[in-house]
Amino acid sequence: MQLVTEDNITALAVDRWATAADPRLAELMTALVRHLHDFAREVRLTEAEWMAAVRWLTRTGQVSDEKREEFILASDVLGLSMLVVQMNHRLDPRATPATVLGPFHIEGSPELGYGAEMSQGLPGTPLYVHGTVRDLDGAPVPGAVLDVWQADNEGLYESQYADVDEARLRGKYTTRDDGGYCLRTVAPLGYTIPMDGPVGELISRTGISHFRPAHVHFLLAVPGFEPLITHLFQAGAEYLDSDVVFGTKAELVVEFEERAPGPTPDGGTLDRPWLEARYDFVLQRRS
Repeated sequence: MQLVTEDNITALAVDRWATAADPRLAELMTALVRHLHDFAREVRLTEAEWMAAVRWLTRTGQVSDEKREEFILASDVLGLSMLVVQMNHRLDPRATPATVLGPFHIEGSPELGYGAEMSQGLPGTPLYVHGTVRDLDGAPVPGAVLDVWQADNEGLYESQYADVDEARLRGKYTTRDDGGYCLRTVAPLGYTIPMDGPVGELISRTGISHFRPAHVHFLLAVPGFEPLITHLFQAGAEYLDSDVVFGTKAELVVEFEERAPGPTPDGGTLDRPWLEARYDFVLQRRS
């Protein structure tokens, strides 16, 4: 029988997890054990702190459901989500950069036509976002589907409303033969991440800003191309330099230009002032 000591516990645990049949699982778990043990030693973790961490993780799981991903939020505010994104999307500098998915994406958004409104008459300044989807050589990518979602003027997403049963501020748009797309929504606002859960409670004990700058989410999954999850941020918005989830990139900051009543990018007209954002997404082909 081998006695467990403070000096040999890490090696014993690593040896056990190294027996995983899947080599990648063995690699992940042995590295995790080593780093967790090193962390505990570095900070001289107490039993009370260990229990507090266990309870925090338990509560994080308990508040998560199909509409709220508290663990993703935790990963976001720790910078882990953005680190994983950047390590796994080392794209050509000409390609549109990726950023975090966030915890509020919902599958199955309705398919909307060119220039169709996804804001369903919700209050806010009308915003048209339009441009093209192209490859690295500038060729248009027809038939590309842009899955789009955003928060409302209260800073809340559809999934944060218990009484909303239909799509709210989300939709899917398909590019035309020339790679062009156009969507109508309302101008997004900066907002706070949910502060009523374990992540918010932890953030509130620090000096960290819990706000995100105004943005619209995009997900493009096109056959033959690298998938793209990204945002478009409003130029001049608050919190661009202190995004709580580290998601801001200079290449994704776009002017929302003021327009007078009149013609709109979809070929229609609007009888009140509106905003226009132009952006060309550039996708990288799979190697």
